[in-house]
Order: sequence, then structure tokens, then C-alpha cells
Amino acid sequence: MGFFKEIYRNRSLYTLALPGLLFLVIFAYIPMFGHLIAFKKFNATIGFWNSPWVGFKNFEFFFSSGQWLEVTWNTIFLNSLFIIFGLGLAVVMAILLNEIRLAIVKRFAQSIIFMPYFISWMVVSLMVYALLNTTDGMINQMLKSLGMDAVGWYNNANFWPSILTIVYVWKMAGYYSIIFLASITGISSDYYESARIDGATRFQQIRHITLPLIRPTIIVLALLAVGRIFYGDFAMIYGIIGDNAALFSTTDVIDTFSYRALRQLGDFGMSSSVALYQSIMGVVAIILFNWIIRKVDKDSALF
Repeated sequence: MGFFKEIYRNRSLYTLALPGLLFLVIFAYIPMFGHLIAFKKFNATIGFWNSPWVGFKNFEFFFSSGQWLEVTWNTIFLNSLFIIFGLGLAVVMAILLNEIRLAIVKRFAQSIIFMPYFISWMVVSLMVYALLNTTDGMINQMLKSLGMDAVGWYNNANFWPSILTIVYVWKMAGYYSIIFLASITGISSDYYESARIDGATRFQQIRHITLPLIRPTIIVLALLAVGRIFYGDFAMIYGIIGDNAALFSTTDVIDTFSYRALRQLGDFGMSSSVALYQSIMGVVAIILFNWIIRKVDKDSALF
């Protein structure tokens, strides 16, 4: 009865939360039943429930393909680069923005670094191609003008972890920096005034006040990112790399592998088994990382 009393007592608050809860139930929890396709020989003509069960047979496609280790490693490695450099540079950018004292310059700088976030990945892919294509790319044209040979960027897979990291940071770091900047502006000015009275330099204030106080924000964003470390950014990877098999050894992630399997084989069960593998590993990753955070700083853990 205590549960219903709580609901009645705070009925106005729960009513406000109801649309968000319904959204989660409809678009996040109900679709989870779709994971059952991973254990079925799905046939659209007979429907979801009438399709025959095949157990773990669909998983054999992925784990016996000889590529599951490669695409899993690529997914983890690329996402690790994105998290480390994306969040790291975002923190630096937020601190530098906070140091700007002229308001109009600060707002202009915020707009400039935030703008790439709104550019579609397909547009970004065209920009990358304009820079890197072998025949008339801007970078190769510049290399030729310096008497150097053109580089076959789209034929050498070793270049692309770095290229994709640079592109990701360019597009996303501005977005995360605004979040960190909001956290920094919430810090009481009394801390900085006391530090200045004690003779602390700007760098010392950043090191001993700003960074420790925004650490919970950094940890939360890192935890959320780690929760999706087994999910490659499909729009980014496929938009830029496409079906270029020469680059698959370092850029083929679980999402693009699953998409090609569905497109080429037309087997929903096999693709669903890959998606379920992603989900399980994502849950394991966030629980493990949260456990590590609890050992280091219990108050900063999500749960």
C-alpha cells in the first residue's frame, strides 16, 4: 500500500513523468522482444510468433565466420579512441572557453565549435572524400605541389583509425564541450576568489578546482559512452567507408558487418543474433566500468 500512497501523494509529479515513461516503454522496452528473432528462422510471411525456433544456430553464422574477433576489436578500439580523444579535447575546449572574458567572443567561439555537430555524416563523408581522394583531393594536390607523391588514402587501412578519430573529434567535441562548460559555470566563484587570494595561478585554479569539480560530469559521460562501446557509429563508418573492402581490416565494426549480412543474405535471424551479442556485451562493459568507478570513487558511480 505504501507504493500506491506514494503515487497518490506525488501524483502531479508522476503525471509529468508519464510521457517520458511511456516513450521508454514503447520505444525502448517493448522492442526488446525483437531479440527473440535471434533464436528463430524468421519468415515475414508467417510472422514473428509463427517463425520456427532454431536455438543458437543463428549465432554460428557470426562466431564461425572468422571475422567476429576482428569486427569486435575494431568496434572497441575505434570507440575507445573516440571516447578518450573526444571527451579529452572537449574538456580542454570547455576550460579554454571558460577563460574567455569578452562575452561576444565567447558566444562566437561556442557557435563555431558547436556548428560541426549539426552537419550530417553524409555531408561529412563528402568533405572527407574531397580532402583525401587520390586523383584530385586537396591534401594530395598539396603534396604534389610540394613535389611529393600522392597518398592512396582509400587503399591503406592503417590510416583510417586516426582519420576517423580526427573526424569524430572535429564533429562531436564541440557538443560535449558545451556540456562541460555548463558544469564549469555552475562552480561557485568563491572557490576561485579564495584561490586567487592565496596566490594561485590560473593553471593551478584549473588543476585544483575546475577539474576536480567537473570530474563527476566526466565520469557520467564516460560511463554512458562505455555503455555503447560495442556499438559502432554506423552512419559515420558506413557513410565514410562504405563497401570499400580494402579498409575493412581496421574499420569494419559490428554494425556494418551486421548490415552487410542482412543486405547480402537477407537473413533477419543472423543479423539479430549479432545485435543481441552487441547488447549483452554493452551491458557487461558498463557494469564492469561502473564497478571500477565504485572502487575508485563510490559517489561518482551510476549505481
